[in-house]
Amino acid sequence: MKLLSRVTGDSKHSPSAHSTLDVLWVLYDRVLRITPEAVDAPDRDRFLLSKGHGPAAYYAVLAAKGFIPEEWLDDMGGWDSPLGHHPDRTLIPGVEIGTGSLGHGFGLAVGVALGLRAQGFLDTRTFVLLGDAELDEGSNHEAIAYAAAIRLPITAIVIDNRSATHGWPGGWSGAPTWSNAYIDVSGESEGGGNGDGDGGGEGGGPHAGPFVGIPARFPNWSVSVVDGRDHDEIERALRVVSDRPHLVVATV
Repeated sequence: MKLLSRVTGDSKHSPSAHSTLDVLWVLYDRVLRITPEAVDAPDRDRFLLSKGHGPAAYYAVLAAKGFIPEEWLDDMGGWDSPLGHHPDRTLIPGVEIGTGSLGHGFGLAVGVALGLRAQGFLDTRTFVLLGDAELDEGSNHEAIAYAAAIRLPITAIVIDNRSATHGWPGGWSGAPTWSNAYIDVSGESEGGGNGDGDGGGEGGGPHAGPFVGIPARFPNWSVSVVDGRDHDEIERALRVVSDRPHLVVATV
């Protein structure tokens, strides 16, 4: 995206930003029910960038979709710029939460989804995007378990660039790498995901466990694994509506 080249104020996090660009674009261009005119609509879809320490791509997508002026991109990190090295909910239209500290964005997203359900917004979807290394933070596993226990309608997107640490294999070491598989990590296969939650269509056919890597950390979630640069695969995975929380692993 040409606009991303204008964001030069955070070069050390450039790889982090580029790894998220395609997923963010598909979210805002094809999936999320939110517009610049409806950033405060109670029934809008919610997107939370837990991976907030590399927000340049996020800013570029927000500018491309009209949430912020394109000129803001030229001064990211400037002393009086609203675009900081972590996104600020109070300064940037369309940003739901301030993030950047690893390990808390996921829990906030679970709270958002729970609150929306309690208020009766049953058609409003909640998405949260994380880096794979964030899964080394223990608080995320409490959020994963709780969301599964109450079958919370939430979609977690994990960008898998094999950067996980502390002995956890990042990505799919030793596991199959089928494309856009819609699977149940408890071991029951649900076939290939086609975006409507029925478990049919494209995506590599039925698969059974055991699973390792990132999906193994999400027991009792439905799972899609996609090429993190393929916009059509990403869209199909993000459109899955299951009777349980849904994980999208986007490999880059």
